Amino acid sequence: MSNELILDSLQRRFRALFSLYEDATATMTLEQVNHREKEKVMPIAFSLFHYVNMIDASMMMLTGELFLCNDEILDAINPAIRDHGKHKTVDEMDVQQIGDYDAFIDYMNKVFARIETWLKTLKPEDLDRLVVPRPFGPQVANTFSARVAGPEGITVLDGVECWLYQHGLRHMGEIELARAFVGLQGMTS
Repeated sequence: MSNELILDSLQRRFRALFSLYEDATATMTLEQVNHREKEKVMPIAFSLFHYVNMIDASMMMLTGELFLCNDEILDAINPAIRDHGKHKTVDEMDVQQIGDYDAFIDYMNKVFARIETWLKTLKPEDLDRLVVPRPFGPQVANTFSARVAGPEGITVLDGVECWLYQHGLRHMGEIELARAFVGLQGMTS
């Protein structure tokens, strides 16, 4: 498949994925998002904040641009834990809560718009650019993207598919399941 077709597919898949997050957040209350089923079960708040904050961070690897998230945004969202939790344990992160849901949704929409704008301006040949060469350091070596990487390392395409897209699908699955805990339906069939 040519890079032009791959890029077109990515643009459509991200609009679909982000629309699921937009629909999910529009149909949940802060109380539902922060619901804790029990210890060691992540609340929806974790899946939402973690995914959005991680893809914001991943854009730095892909584009060289800085995070959108800063102290002002974190102060507005007021998460219980001011960390995406990538390198923390379930025991540390299962208490994640979002303080201001509207501020979080605003941040999420800005991150999604930034990614979609970048994908529209990305040149097909940029998908082949190497962003993390082998050998991988300890924080990358045990990741899904390291398993996906080719012989040279992780390319832009690998990063987009692993860090942004597949990561988003994983957490949307968690959100869909957790919605049942608070009496809501799943997002897709």
